Amino acid sequence: MREKGFSLLDLITTLSILSILLSISLPAFRKMSSNYQLQSATREICARLNYARYKSIFQKTKFKVKFLKRGYTVEKYNSAKKKWEKEKDTFFKNVIINANNSPIFHPNGTVSNLASIYISNSVGKYKITIAISGRIKTIKIK
Repeated sequence: MREKGFSLLDLITTLSILSILLSISLPAFRKMSSNYQLQSATREICARLNYARYKSIFQKTKFKVKFLKRGYTVEKYNSAKKKWEKEKDTFFKNVIINANNSPIFHPNGTVSNLASIYISNSVGKYKITIAISGRIKTIKIK
């Protein structure tokens, strides 16, 4: 009479098949994670640029978005103190940001310091451009 359950050989065979499948699929999961981080950072930056533009219109003051290597800072101009005050810092993981300028949004909806922002990681690259009218455009490069 045979006992119910799995033998040691059954268990070892199942675990080895699962480990082979996992080792095959792991690179795909890493690539998906990097792709998600890149797209998420790009969407976040576009949203924050639009946020700064609309905040400047509704609050009738200037807003600036300064880009760092791994993130950005939103600053509001305090006309009484005549200086920029930091409003929010955001940093990203596994994403590099290169910008040629820090756009300043004005209360009439326009922008000075036109900017091209490149967001990249090991998976690809996006370019965000800001026109003088305040229009924000995103293009996937790679």
